[in-house]
Amino acid sequence: MDEERRGTWFGFGFCGFGQALGSGLGRQVHSPAVQEAEHGPSRDETQAGPLPLLPCARAYVSPRPPFYRPLAPTLRARRLELGAEHALLLDAAGQVFSWGAGRHGQLGHGTLEAEPEPRLLEALQGLRMAEVAAGGWHSVCLSETGDIYIWGWNESGQLALPTKSLAEDGKTTAGEASGLEEDGSEVKRGSAGEDGAPAPFIAVQPFPALLDLSPGSEAVKVSCGSRHTAVLTRTGELYTWGWGKYGQLGHKDTTTLDRPCRVEYFVDKQLQVRTVSCGPWNTYVYAVEKEKS
Repeated sequence: MDEERRGTWFGFGFCGFGQALGSGLGRQVHSPAVQEAEHGPSRDETQAGPLPLLPCARAYVSPRPPFYRPLAPTLRARRLELGAEHALLLDAAGQVFSWGAGRHGQLGHGTLEAEPEPRLLEALQGLRMAEVAAGGWHSVCLSETGDIYIWGWNESGQLALPTKSLAEDGKTTAGEASGLEEDGSEVKRGSAGEDGAPAPFIAVQPFPALLDLSPGSEAVKVSCGSRHTAVLTRTGELYTWGWGKYGQLGHKDTTTLDRPCRVEYFVDKQLQVRTVSCGPWNTYVYAVEKEKS
């Protein structure tokens, strides 16, 4: 077994509320900045502490808080992810359940209706999922074979599908989107493209759509911000896309993207990304030096 290499935490994006983002100046960090702590995540270091509360706020210390609602006895939860208005659950069998608000298609059931109880994502039945992630109003999951499925709101290109907001700015990178409207997507047509055909824009994708990341790339980890998405590959490369106003994509600017784009900082520094975690408007990464051949 290889000896564990010492790594470093990096952060980029919004830092207006005191988030530690290295030596970034002002309220934004557009490129990965080294954090002070240089050790990796460890379960042994997790400690309990006092819960800070705002004036007049209340905290419940109880094995059964007032909002407690048991899941079905047959539902063996493996991972739970929370979006702004929806929840995703991955069970022990690799199945995905979703519930909550659905007006942006974030539940993946093909409608914009809300679901009061966990509902099996039938479109993914027969495929064992290894990871799930919930953004503000979009959802992503990874299969055990490394395939990426994504659905929900695409207002800022967070689904890696062509979006009208970028087209209006002249920045859209519309890829292949033919046929998506057949499965229930809300497709809006914009101005004609080079071939004279109207350009397709995906506003809402209510069914899981298979995303091609990059030829030969196998995804192993995914995380979502409010309107951006980050995927880690088995080779330690990081891809990000979606809303980039605060530099949360890590591409040295504030560009918003509707296609996966590799974060070149880690490639240039000969670093392998080991884990990624997105806040609403920022991104944190743990990376180690590449092994020398």
